[in-house]
Amino acid sequence: MGADTSGYLQIGQVAERTELSLKSIRHWDEVGLVQPSARSAGGFRLYTEADVDRMLVIRRMKPLGFTLAEMKQLLDAIEILDDASAEPTARAAAQADLLAFRDKAADSADRLRRHLAYAEEFTGLLSTRASDSPP
Repeated sequence: MGADTSGYLQIGQVAERTELSLKSIRHWDEVGLVQPSARSAGGFRLYTEADVDRMLVIRRMKPLGFTLAEMKQLLDAIEILDDASAEPTARAAAQADLLAFRDKAADSADRLRRHLAYAEEFTGLLSTRASDSPP
């Protein structure tokens, strides 16, 4: 990559915008999940808005318990669906993957809502017990 880095974001800027750690971003590069679109003359990772969008998809998937392999599969499906020249069979498979991941995400979100309700119930119980205790 030459000296022109306009239009690119450095890893620190990406971390700040996505609220992800530098360690996570570097790890995703190492495992091929989201690789930088370019490198500076000094070898620094440079990212595009599309790269940031991919990271945001991953950030949304992490708390729902998706594996790295599932994240890669979904990102690949999205890429295929965004490609107007993709083969119809590839598009159909990508659409099926997308729907399966949507269903898994919905199930995970339901589970997290239940856990949050338990945590709020527990916090309320502790607050009640704390206010009932003699000083």
